[in-house]
Amino acid sequence: MSEHKEDPGQSQQPVGLGEGASAPARSRRSVSTGTDTMGAIMGPVFHWMQDVAAVTLLKARRTLFQAAILFCVLVLLLWVSIFLYGSFYYSYMPTVSFSTPVHFYYISDCDTSESGLCSFPKANISFMKNDKDQVMAFGQPYRISLELEMPESPVNEQLGMFMVKMSSYTKGGKNVKSVSRSTMLHYRSSLLQTISTLLFSPFLLTGMTEQKQLIDVELFSDYKTNAYEPTVGAVIEIQSKRVQVYSAQLRIHAYFTGIRYVLYNFPLTSAVIGVATNFAFLSVIVLFSYLQFIWGGLWPPDQVRVRVMMGDSTRIQQKREEARKRMEKENSQKQTDASKSIETMTAATEIKGNGTANELQSKEPSVIPDAPEPDSKDDESHDSVGPEEEDSQDGFEGCELPHQGETVLRQRPGPWMSL
Repeated sequence: MSEHKEDPGQSQQPVGLGEGASAPARSRRSVSTGTDTMGAIMGPVFHWMQDVAAVTLLKARRTLFQAAILFCVLVLLLWVSIFLYGSFYYSYMPTVSFSTPVHFYYISDCDTSESGLCSFPKANISFMKNDKDQVMAFGQPYRISLELEMPESPVNEQLGMFMVKMSSYTKGGKNVKSVSRSTMLHYRSSLLQTISTLLFSPFLLTGMTEQKQLIDVELFSDYKTNAYEPTVGAVIEIQSKRVQVYSAQLRIHAYFTGIRYVLYNFPLTSAVIGVATNFAFLSVIVLFSYLQFIWGGLWPPDQVRVRVMMGDSTRIQQKREEARKRMEKENSQKQTDASKSIETMTAATEIKGNGTANELQSKEPSVIPDAPEPDSKDDESHDSVGPEEEDSQDGFEGCELPHQGETVLRQRPGPWMSL
């Protein structure tokens, strides 16, 4: 009995070892199972993230490309708007101010013993820029004045009043308008002249200033050139032989009204409004062109068809189409009924033919070999009739049936007779 007793320590030791050995296996098994599960879960996630990244990159690239195209179109529209406004301003706005020197000439081959000139000083002025473009626009009012630089000499002081005449002419030399204006030096007393000379003596000694006066003679206050007879030049004459002049300037200044007044006095506001208007107009044109190219227009084609199809010819065509469809439907229904009646007649004929054949076989045994002929011919006749639904009556008239089958058909008229 003592030999069969087991040591509790020895019996428990293998169990402990087994449990200790199986624990790492279970842990490795659980780790591998968790890794496989994580890989099975993360694999689709990685693929999904890759697809999302690819789609996002594609959308970003497309959006960037569309933004670049839109930016280029906007820049192009802005540039065209500025160019159109500049062209309009250059073509619509005339020359605001024009100034040209006046060079007088006179006759000098007379008696020089006198202190005066031999003739009145004259000057010929051209109103053409670069011998091509006219200075004055048609219908635009201008102020024309002559600025004379005259010294405060005793001769001019004793001269008093004198006349200045201006005559404008056309390309053919025709005199268009003529005007004469009087002028003179401004009066200054001897005391005032002495005081001004003492005060400005340093500047007078250095040559920075001179004792002279600028006389502004307004010749025309509202001069307008005619489109049929445009003014190309003028002749200016000082009607005095004792006048002394340093220099002279002819000035032409435009007086604007309406849109030209706004463009000249408010250039920045006018430029902003003009460029914005051109930009909006061009944007609308580009938008309509884009819609026409992408969608075929602002309105769908169906609405246009509904609005156009309102004539009598269209209604008649619709009625003809409906009648044709109705006739086709009735014909198809009749063909279906005819095929059904033919099948019913065929079945009845087969039944009657079999009954007659059995009776003949019972009465006349010698006619047994000839019995299958009506069935075969009958079948052939029905086979020939089956695929031809439209010509069913002609098919039955053309087929040859045996004598016994004919008696059956004559006793039972076919359903096609009612058609």
